[in-house]
Amino acid sequence: MTCRVILIAPAFTPSLRRARFYDGDSIENPGAVALSLPAAGEAVHSPSVRCRETAAALGLDASAEPELSGLDAGRWRGRTLEELGAAEPDALLRWLTDPEAAPHGGESVRGLCARAAGWLDRTGLTIGRTIAVVEPEVVRAMVLHVLGAPETAFWRVDTPPLSATEITGGPGRWNLRLGQVGG
Repeated sequence: MTCRVILIAPAFTPSLRRARFYDGDSIENPGAVALSLPAAGEAVHSPSVRCRETAAALGLDASAEPELSGLDAGRWRGRTLEELGAAEPDALLRWLTDPEAAPHGGESVRGLCARAAGWLDRTGLTIGRTIAVVEPEVVRAMVLHVLGAPETAFWRVDTPPLSATEITGGPGRWNLRLGQVGG
């Protein structure tokens, strides 16, 4: 047997629609959230409001996993990319191009990638299926880890709302499964 982790990105929020750093807003139209998911031995979610609400809307009895928190955007929380481009263009560019940069006073992309990879590798020591409703940036970080891709590729992974990404295997032998999840 193998470990299977299905990562679900949260449903739409007003922050996402405005390209604003997430600031704790609720998902839009929870009654319309629907995905066909297989049974899981464990269900977890990032501790954010949007991930908790998405997990509940999907009917998952999920627990919060602090290690799956989204990227801490520090003082940029709640601001749009447009605002930052006008107010702090050099800092924004540095953050988007250097995985070690954290000009916002929060967490670097490198720090997030290490944290997400650590959780995935520990989870990979178990057998069975885990469904995790996680922040889009956590999905990105885990995809990079699975593929052995550099952290500079972080912004090249698009993670749409309610997308499902399946990872199978275990530490040192992860596979990314595209297409239908759970088969």
